[in-house]
Amino acid sequence: MKYTQLGRTGLKVSRLVLGTMNFGPQTDEADSHAIMDAALASGINYFDTANVYGWGENKGRTESIIGNWFAQGGDRRDKVVLATKVYGNMGAEGEAWPNHDKLSALNIRRAVDASLKRLQTDYIDVYQFHHVDRSTPFEEIWQAIDTLVQQGKILYVGSSNFPGYKIAQANEIAARRGGTIGLVSEQCLYNLSERRAEMEVIPAAQEYGLGVIPWSPLHGGLLGGVIKKEVTGGRRSSGRTADSLTDPAVRAQVQAYEDLLDKHGIEPGEAALAWLLTRPGVTGPIVGPRTAEQLDSALRAVELELSEELLTSLDEIFPGPGPSPEAFAW
Repeated sequence: MKYTQLGRTGLKVSRLVLGTMNFGPQTDEADSHAIMDAALASGINYFDTANVYGWGENKGRTESIIGNWFAQGGDRRDKVVLATKVYGNMGAEGEAWPNHDKLSALNIRRAVDASLKRLQTDYIDVYQFHHVDRSTPFEEIWQAIDTLVQQGKILYVGSSNFPGYKIAQANEIAARRGGTIGLVSEQCLYNLSERRAEMEVIPAAQEYGLGVIPWSPLHGGLLGGVIKKEVTGGRRSSGRTADSLTDPAVRAQVQAYEDLLDKHGIEPGEAALAWLLTRPGVTGPIVGPRTAEQLDSALRAVELELSEELLTSLDEIFPGPGPSPEAFAW
């Protein structure tokens, strides 16, 4: 495994981030534990989750699965850089109660204690804001975070799904307060097919020293060889991926992508991950394996070297927006 610094921090993290969103809803606890064991054995030390994972009536289930894995010992917790998130309402469906979601000081305090209990740990390495809270000023948010850092409950803070201007606003207010390190990472939707983050989010992250953690690196399976799987009778696409392929232009684009990689003898999903690892500012993409085989495929991407010719061809199939402001101005 290869490692890098998380943004401007001294924290070393693996170039792949283990996403755990499938643990519980799609992967049972025993298989989830086996995947985490395999990930750790391969050198992946950055695990990402969220308090709402498990979804519906099972919110928090994913954190509990991870906590039970930590409880098995073997230095599991000591070896893992643990990241979780706060924002979503943790109340029962249809029974949302005021102040049980978003980023008020009250909810942050409540949410971190609940996550620590489920995760069976006394600290969280990277505590992430799952979304922008337009109702809570950053002065309040940072005051709550400062308290948690002083208490030793969290070490660093990251954002997720923040626009560039909110990254700037958050860190400028943190700097004015003094003594607050501010955001050190941003999780954003970023992949070959969805490159809008290159306009504002990634430049802002680089300017303020945030590591970029792309989520949905295969764009919901669209970049994972979906057309080839249809032809060979493999797992068929569904949901947004299937809907996207009904657009002739998208289908032609994905077909060109798969044909290109077939010519080079490279698996599409591995190429999509390897491409992200070449992008400026990217710490490492989140991979969310449902099976051990999917984890093995993701690990191969770390060692995959994409030629300049191939990178140019990928840009021709999936052109980015270009730098800001030139992308929308002269």
